[in-house]
Amino acid sequence: MYLAIAILSVKPENKADYHKAAEFMADWSMKYGALEVMEAWEDTVPTGNVTDMRMAVNAPDDERIVAGWVIWPDKETLDRAKEAMGKGEGFEGYPEGDPPFDGSRLIFGEFEPLLTRGRKED
Repeated sequence: MYLAIAILSVKPENKADYHKAAEFMADWSMKYGALEVMEAWEDTVPTGNVTDMRMAVNAPDDERIVAGWVIWPDKETLDRAKEAMGKGEGFEGYPEGDPPFDGSRLIFGEFEPLLTRGRKED
């Protein structure tokens, strides 16, 4: 199991457009081998004294935090998907227009699980 995790912020008025783009990317990821995709819209994101999720993505007060992750079977599958993404494979039908978020403030990382509970590993 291998994870790709992103945190970004979206204006509430762009939530529906973000949802469309997220659905497309979830379907794309599953087609390219992902096991699970999750997109989560801010409900409670506490303000920190030193740092917090809002500060991490430089989100203004009028934006909501979105956390998303994709679980891949392994790093190699994700690497193949990223290669396909770089070539634009499978992006026919991606929602047109400007992205519903500022991609320059998105943070992203890849992670190898250290500990899991409640999820069966194959």
